[in-house]
Amino acid sequence: MKVALVGIGKIAVDQHVPAIAASPDWELAATVSRSGTVDGVQAFTDFATMLAQRPDIPVVSLCLPPQPRFPYAEAALKAGRHVMLEKPPGQTLAEVHALQALAHANGVSLFATWHSRMAHGVVGAKAWLAGRTVTRAHITWREDVYKWHPGQNWVFEPGGMGVFDPGINALSILTEILPAPVHLTAATLTFPENCQTPIAAALSFSGNVTADFDWRQTGPQTWDIEVDTDAGKLALRMGGNVLEVDGKAVAGENTIMGEYPALYARMAALVANGQCDVDLAPMVHVADAMTLGKRLYTDPFHF
Repeated sequence: MKVALVGIGKIAVDQHVPAIAASPDWELAATVSRSGTVDGVQAFTDFATMLAQRPDIPVVSLCLPPQPRFPYAEAALKAGRHVMLEKPPGQTLAEVHALQALAHANGVSLFATWHSRMAHGVVGAKAWLAGRTVTRAHITWREDVYKWHPGQNWVFEPGGMGVFDPGINALSILTEILPAPVHLTAATLTFPENCQTPIAAALSFSGNVTADFDWRQTGPQTWDIEVDTDAGKLALRMGGNVLEVDGKAVAGENTIMGEYPALYARMAALVANGQCDVDLAPMVHVADAMTLGKRLYTDPFHF
């Protein structure tokens, strides 16, 4: 299938373009961006022009930041195109609910992607936890914003989610693997005094589940989920890509490069079967944290 990629920034170049190029299902037929292009691919700077000139492209993959994404998704769905949304799927829950209704009305597929759910260890972790009783779980998700979002001020603007941009990856895994749902009970959010979104967050959930998110870690990055049960301990390392049981690695690969190819394979199946996949559970936890969280303030942040 032909796909148009909208928003040729870091995540598109690092993940989407190589995933599409390696896929037997997809052909990158066009890009839309104010400045970025992909060699050998027709480039547009205006989305409406692309939709009008390329009716042969049935699928649109949106890699834009969440703040401007809704009108692009809306226009694509109204034009009868299937739509794939980068995470988080929107800047508000209501936006994504509206897109769900629009996809249904137009008979097209909508995929709210969570790339960390495609990590190598997640399926095995879910299977291992099924039938067990979780007694404790803790997420440590600490990374360097300068490395992953260099100069991208939108992450600290309203709708950008701040540290929840990576933190929602952990929450997407948590909501996938736990045998029973949890809900947020308390949160402490740390905001740079010049920013509109947090740079760190400490979360507490029902079921003795906690999380520590921080965007100020230098050196090695930490993406760990540890779960204690009535029948042993499980850990997911490397963002869900390495599965450990009782301290021993039992599955997975020490790389994040398999996640986006799996997303595009899933999108191909959704289109082929006329289905949608829109799970907002991770985003609900973020919205709850923004509502319930106690605010602390720290030094200004500058790229």
